[in-house]
Amino acid sequence: MEERPKRTYSWKIVGGFLILGILLGQFIPNIVPAFAKNDQINFNELQSAYDILQRKYDGDLDKEKILESAKAGMISGAGDPYTTYLNAKSAKELNDQLSGTLSGVGAEVAIKNNKLVVVSPVDGSPAEKSGLRPGDWITKIDDTDSSTLTLDEAVSKIRGEKGTKVKLTVVRAGSQSQVIEITRDVISVPSVKWSMKNGDIGYIEISQFGTDTSEKTKQAANDLKAQGAKKIVLDLRNNSGGYLDAAVDVSNQFLPSGKVVVEERQKGKTVEKLQTEGGGQLVGLPMVVLINEGSASASEIVAGALKDNGAAMLIGEKSFGKGSVQEVIKLGGGAELKVTIARWYTPSGKGIDKEGIKPDVEVKQSTEDFNADRDPQLERALQELQNR
Repeated sequence: MEERPKRTYSWKIVGGFLILGILLGQFIPNIVPAFAKNDQINFNELQSAYDILQRKYDGDLDKEKILESAKAGMISGAGDPYTTYLNAKSAKELNDQLSGTLSGVGAEVAIKNNKLVVVSPVDGSPAEKSGLRPGDWITKIDDTDSSTLTLDEAVSKIRGEKGTKVKLTVVRAGSQSQVIEITRDVISVPSVKWSMKNGDIGYIEISQFGTDTSEKTKQAANDLKAQGAKKIVLDLRNNSGGYLDAAVDVSNQFLPSGKVVVEERQKGKTVEKLQTEGGGQLVGLPMVVLINEGSASASEIVAGALKDNGAAMLIGEKSFGKGSVQEVIKLGGGAELKVTIARWYTPSGKGIDKEGIKPDVEVKQSTEDFNADRDPQLERALQELQNR
């Protein structure tokens, strides 16, 4: 059976880059015109610009740097912040993140309303310890204005080697801008944590949908069931997304076979409906899902699927609202292309891009709650389940 390519929902087909490599290396006339004719793009102008640069530029040219810039520039022309070219360094960082390890400050960021905002800090990370919170608007990274950067450029500047420092200028709702200095570290991201609460309530927290999330969620379900869990809280707060396959696998633990988890559409037409296969240990148990503005993408898929299929009540705050599908395609030299290939919709046909998912019961967590380690959202979830 052919394995489906892994797709991510936060930020990630072949062809095109070979042509650019030829253009910026040795020009081969019989290849470029054919490409231009078939795709209505004339790359001769790019070659001409490079030829002029070689002849006229007063200084040394870094051909590799020019090639990387040409690739990134072409992809950015799509006008989609989630369709990007990842050089080898950026691609490694992305893969490290989804595998659970990376070096940086430990915060997920996204571009929303043309602003670089914090989606979620990783639990226990330097970002969280320094006071960075979901919804913070990052206006500067060191001395660089964030509005001049693509999403991947911003991520690259925020990340760095262990022990180095980065200064983030942030604006938080209702307060003036402040500078937060963060010392980078190696970040270990546990994708799934679980425990028993209030006797018979199983609590599962998923921080991202990474490479180990499917197996860890199965382990959590089996363990909690063995401990006598009769009700479930699934915590997807500050979960910025990850692999689609993992989101479907997680949904399997709570929904019977044949239920639609997500619908993918390309240019407005349905291309695929992904359904559960069944066999989950926690199907049919009373359930509450926690979401907030840091819940994005794959976590919104799971929350929407459980809500629309009548399996769970949603408590918390409106989710982030990222409804596009990206596929990551490997290129030469360790580079990757992350391209938006579709939009996704909940089982009821609701598109959430830039809209988010509203909870059934809205419960906010204030700055005072956060500072005092109070969690009114979880408290409300436990209260709802205790009454069932």
